[in-house]
Amino acid sequence: MYRYLRKGQGLAESRELMRRRMRDWQRGAAIVRVERPTRLDRARALGYKAKQGVVVVRARVRKGGRRKVRPWRGRRPKRMGVRKFVPKKSIQLIAEERAARKYPNLEVLNSYPLGSDGTREYFEVIMLDPNHPAILSDPQLGWVAGETQRGRVHRGLTRTGRKARGLLRRGKGAEKARPSVRARRRG
Repeated sequence: MYRYLRKGQGLAESRELMRRRMRDWQRGAAIVRVERPTRLDRARALGYKAKQGVVVVRARVRKGGRRKVRPWRGRRPKRMGVRKFVPKKSIQLIAEERAARKYPNLEVLNSYPLGSDGTREYFEVIMLDPNHPAILSDPQLGWVAGETQRGRVHRGLTRTGRKARGLLRRGKGAEKARPSVRARRRG
């Protein structure tokens, strides 16, 4: 079933439907709880289950690098420090963090992109309630209730966070990647 859902993603009708949806999402709030995932196949692959304690949040983040105010006192253009400043985090990680701040009692499990228009990118973030009995008793999701998972998105422990830290490589050839790329540079 999910194979057919995936196959339908690239069709012209579904692209047009997504464009219409994004026009509606532009007018709404930046972070909105949704009843069910837009891309069910992707959500299920990343751990979503249709049960109590599992929440899906749609997040909207602006595209591009850092916005910096142009200095108004004298410098040559090279030293202005306005262009080519990019964050070390991906836009997807920023979306996850904003969703986590909006819902402080939930933990981020994972996220996936929905699409982008000219100025914004849209993501859906799968979040779990670590105190809900349905999550605590679930053998696949119960680990989120552990002490070490508290505030996991802000410590770069989600998949997107681990990617930003350079930790998706494992085994031979990845010796210099841990504890993280930037931590290795400092030490």
